[in-house]
Amino acid sequence: MAMSSAEGKLIKMEVDYADTVATQLPKAEQMAKAGKLTEAIDELLIIEKQCRQSGDAISSGKLLCGIVTMCAAVGNFDKLTEMMITLSKRRSQFKQAITAMVQEGMRVVEAVPDKAVQLKVIEAIRTVTEGKIYVEVERARITYKLAIMLEGEGKIQESAEVLQDLQIETFGSMDRREKVEMLLEQMRLCLAKKDYIRTQIISRKISTRFFDDEANQDLKLKYYKLMIELDEHDEKYISVARHYNAIYTTKKVQESQVDSLQALQCMISYLLLAPYDNEQSDMMHRLSLEKKLDDIPVYKKFLKLFVTAEVIQWTVFAAELEGPLRKGTPALPAVYVFQPDATDGPKRWEHLRQRVIEHNIRIMALYYAKISVNRLSQLLSLDSFEAEEYIGKLVTKRTIFARIDRPEGTIVFRPQKNVNATLDEWAGNVSKLMEMINQTNHLINKEEMVYGMEHAVAATGDRE
Repeated sequence: MAMSSAEGKLIKMEVDYADTVATQLPKAEQMAKAGKLTEAIDELLIIEKQCRQSGDAISSGKLLCGIVTMCAAVGNFDKLTEMMITLSKRRSQFKQAITAMVQEGMRVVEAVPDKAVQLKVIEAIRTVTEGKIYVEVERARITYKLAIMLEGEGKIQESAEVLQDLQIETFGSMDRREKVEMLLEQMRLCLAKKDYIRTQIISRKISTRFFDDEANQDLKLKYYKLMIELDEHDEKYISVARHYNAIYTTKKVQESQVDSLQALQCMISYLLLAPYDNEQSDMMHRLSLEKKLDDIPVYKKFLKLFVTAEVIQWTVFAAELEGPLRKGTPALPAVYVFQPDATDGPKRWEHLRQRVIEHNIRIMALYYAKISVNRLSQLLSLDSFEAEEYIGKLVTKRTIFARIDRPEGTIVFRPQKNVNATLDEWAGNVSKLMEMINQTNHLINKEEMVYGMEHAVAATGDRE
């Protein structure tokens, strides 16, 4: 039985042309080598038509592959591309035969050293496979090869566009690992041409659960490195910290002391660069329990400053940590995050200064109900205008509550409660106090009873 690619129906093979093909194919190859390529192809086309009409898909596939091989053997690649397109368009051509011909064409591409010829054959294969689901994997592979060739010529834009045309996530017949590899290549090329929006769209097509398998650790690391590059551009520091956390927890990275410490350093740096919120606070406190922090004391101290509810003096901070964080030490080289010669190193260092100021304002909001603008500016080492600007940003983000009274020159960090709210709070506190007193009284009575019973038992024993 063979399936017609044109009609999608099962066709019963009426005549088996296997013996005829086995006899005529070598003869045609000899004719082609003797310079009679056209005559050899014409003879094979007659047999191919008979095979197609009789439902012999296997023999038809052998003939199509034979024609491609003959053209390649004599170096007539114009004829090869012409025949591939012609044979694929023949009426009631078998899917099996077209698939075999396409696969043979791909082998020819690998064997030919001339790039111009490779491109010509690749375009022919792409023409043949266009719109045919049963050769979608072959189309994806040959398109990927074309994209790599274009990238090698410096045509990044064209390379990315060629690969983007493939809707790889819909290819059901493709192995999942190969599918992810292709999607990662799409992401890489989009980043190379600085198309960050499309990169973000493609990244959502990859499920991170795929990386739970240890066999896919290499792809996991590649994926997260691409995501780091993407989110660094958008300054999504908390996302970058999450990506470095995923890299840090990878078994392959954990087995390397150098790689694991570098990932940990980057994770801490980006985590502290991220604006404060519940997620950032939770990650900081969980990370502060990491045992490997003892191997990087500079970053342990760096993290502890932000975890501790105390004001950070920027001048003292910069004097102690700027050198180790930006330039490193002999024992601990600096990562790229804050390096002065890194692309965005100086900008990130300025962002870190802003995070320190925001941290200090949150600490003051924690300890002060009301403070003068001058005193706040003095503690922050800022002028009053900058201090008000930072407070305004934190209030807008709802990180803190604050109200600035400019005529009076004060800042209030506690919301004003109305009379009813104050009374309700007082009543609630009194109720809690009475509950605690009752519980304490109950425990005291219990202890007295137990103590009295023990003495009574002891006295009875003495009398006896």
